[in-house]
Amino acid sequence: MLKIELLESFIAIAECGNLSKAAEKLCRTQSTLSLQIKKLEESVGQSLLLRDNKGVTLTESGATLLNYAYKMMQLNSQALDDLKECQNRETIRLGVPTDYINRYLSSCLLEFIREFTCIELVIDTDVSGNLYKRLQQGEFDLIVATHWQPPVNGELLFERRFHWVAAKNGNAHTRNTIPMALYPENCPIRAQVFANHQLSMRPINVLLSTPSPQALCMAVENDLAIAPIGEFRINDNMQILDPIEHGIPALPVFNESLYLNPETQTDATNQLITLIKANVSNLAEVAD
Repeated sequence: MLKIELLESFIAIAECGNLSKAAEKLCRTQSTLSLQIKKLEESVGQSLLLRDNKGVTLTESGATLLNYAYKMMQLNSQALDDLKECQNRETIRLGVPTDYINRYLSSCLLEFIREFTCIELVIDTDVSGNLYKRLQQGEFDLIVATHWQPPVNGELLFERRFHWVAAKNGNAHTRNTIPMALYPENCPIRAQVFANHQLSMRPINVLLSTPSPQALCMAVENDLAIAPIGEFRINDNMQILDPIEHGIPALPVFNESLYLNPETQTDATNQLITLIKANVSNLAEVAD
């Protein structure tokens, strides 16, 4: 093993070309440097220096080792600098709706994690209503959340359209009691379904409550239920239902917005926000 201290002395001697000057530079005695060079030569099994009355010169092996010594000292310095930078490792707590996590990971969050290695990004998923409550309780530094109203204390990223869909050529939407697959409690999409359901409409039976958009789509495609599905997830196995024609609650246009905890904002959270905004087009249009 090549010890850093020995390499440091070797570099000083090579640069100074003189044992006494190198000793003065390192604030060590000549006898200490001589002993260190002897240990280094024993470690590599090669003679590294040629000594004469004029000073010292490098052997061929010494010249080879010098190149490696510079690189090893540079790596040692870089490692120490990186460790010092990460001593006060910053943590950012981010909340993202469960049904959008794949999209955010692939569009920008993985890029942030790889680029800012001294920042720990802790991601938690939940329905938007819960995310917003938890932000108010101080559990997050920032969240992305969906709502049907313009953000009062947030920043709009883009609008998200949902449609009622049923299985193509299915009959779930024709039943007297409409079977539905919905997101869980405290989801703003679910809240709007019940808020806009009128007594004159057919009764609702929630057969499936899940945060998984894949599960909602599966329930629709197998004609088990109808569901409010994001426009970008509607496929050829589904048909869009007109709320007026089929007597089901109308769905507003939802917005996806950033909400911040003003007490915990730092340069790092600002960088994350900038990255999310830079990927808005991908987040809004590219399917999971």
